[in-house]
Amino acid sequence: MKTKSNWMAALAVGVVTALATPTTIQIQESQCLIVRAGDSNAARLLVERVGGTVTHELTVIDSVAATVTPGQRSRLAKDRAVRQLFEDRSVAVDARKSKNKASGVGVGEQTPSSQHVRLIGADRVHAQGITGAGVTVAVLDSGYLARNEILYDSSWRPRIRAYYDAIAGRASRWVYDESGHGSHVTGIVASSARDEDGTFHGIAPDVDLVVVKAFGADGGGSYADVIRGIDWVVTNRQRYGIRVLNLSFGAEPSTLYWADPLSQAVMKAWQAGIAVVASAGNRGPEPLTINAPGNVPYIITAGSMTDAYTLEDPTDDRPTFFTAAGPTASGFPKPDLVAPGGHVRSVMLPSATLAQEHPEFHDGGHYFTMSGSSQATAVVSGVAALLLQLEPELSPDELKCRLTASARVALDDEGEPLFSLLRQGRGTVNALDAVLSSASACANRGLDLARDLAGETHYVGRVRSDGSGGFYFFGMDGDGFAWGDGFAWGDGFAWGDGFAWGDGFAWGDGFAWGDAFVWDDAFVWDDGFAWGDAFVWDDAFVWDDANAAALVNQWVDQE
Repeated sequence: MKTKSNWMAALAVGVVTALATPTTIQIQESQCLIVRAGDSNAARLLVERVGGTVTHELTVIDSVAATVTPGQRSRLAKDRAVRQLFEDRSVAVDARKSKNKASGVGVGEQTPSSQHVRLIGADRVHAQGITGAGVTVAVLDSGYLARNEILYDSSWRPRIRAYYDAIAGRASRWVYDESGHGSHVTGIVASSARDEDGTFHGIAPDVDLVVVKAFGADGGGSYADVIRGIDWVVTNRQRYGIRVLNLSFGAEPSTLYWADPLSQAVMKAWQAGIAVVASAGNRGPEPLTINAPGNVPYIITAGSMTDAYTLEDPTDDRPTFFTAAGPTASGFPKPDLVAPGGHVRSVMLPSATLAQEHPEFHDGGHYFTMSGSSQATAVVSGVAALLLQLEPELSPDELKCRLTASARVALDDEGEPLFSLLRQGRGTVNALDAVLSSASACANRGLDLARDLAGETHYVGRVRSDGSGGFYFFGMDGDGFAWGDGFAWGDGFAWGDGFAWGDGFAWGDGFAWGDAFVWDDAFVWDDGFAWGDAFVWDDAFVWDDANAAALVNQWVDQE
């Protein structure tokens, strides 16, 4: 078991953490690495010096992606100018078939296209003239469907500001969506179509859009492509007025948040003034299932809830069974909040991969019903755009504060939470309460993003293991608040401004390593995230992840 001093020494030399695997990794003759150095130009020169081929410029994280041979990799690993080597990982947004037979509930007209809009009160916000006008949302996904409700806002004004193909690495005149996932997500954020009663289908029907394609027909992509897409968004944020970045995908974490290149790119986007909304994932309901980059403490992480097919009856609203639950491996409570992600109806061509694999959920025209935290993420991105129309000066931290402080926790008749806060977060997003909120300085307290990105200080959150499968908040009035299946509020628990939900502690000399924090015991969550032998480094300082595809945001049954 590694001691605290071992960990601190490792951090001091910038070693990358890695999760041990019991299988032998077969080194291929040619492999793709993400190479980080002082900046991307330096990384390029290092790759070229050993004879490798640069495939992606990843300026946002001072890196390049490159194909190298095992010998070239070995030479890079020995070069002291290399700050990090990370094997490019496969990620995917497409759905895989559920192990359970699909029920068919919620197909076609049984699921109104505006149910997610009405469920969070966005229709009432629209009635006040707040529709996301003047705000640009970038959706990084598999592309989009060129239907009028996406191409034009509610006044028939063209609103696609730009297209970027991160797979090809170039701006494009348009990016077709073979998968269907990107179309579905984009429609939830922005559709300007209306139901018969006049209710919009989209949360923010008048936003401008930037479409970034990083996933193909099978929903597959790579870290390198996704990071290149984020790089382009950050570079062009001012040109297109990009304020929100929707990431409806994720991968099972392979390392701590600060050592993961995708997480680093997301943190850079947040630092640049872009509010990043990422999905918690569909690997729940067990604890410690939050995906990367949703495990990044700074950003807004969305889990999924359902109205149980009773829109007018809030008493049976609940987090979906599949939605991922916290805490993260670094002790932060996630998700930050939940949003409608059960049986959400949005646009998709019948020829799309998802519609072909699950035809029972397609209406035969242009609409598809789907569940997942991807859909919930799109809802939250739309609400973020509504807030930014009203108060364009809000920073990402301030926006996160407003969204989480105004969310509604599911409570029982006695005022106790119905569900663990590690599943429902701060509660269900509420568009009306969010635009009326004046909350401030309640997000990312105790965290220093610049120092984190510089590798000077990293952070752990307030959640601790109680050693018997439960978790509690450390440092809340001295004793913390413990919960397992049900959350024990305890006397004096202040849910609101006084609750330091996302506060972090510096993982370094400034951290109070007292009796209440036992490093080797308090963070042993499960076999996959034991803070001892499970996290190892190799001599070359290279993350030796297996090359198996990380199927994320997988298909789940409708809820």
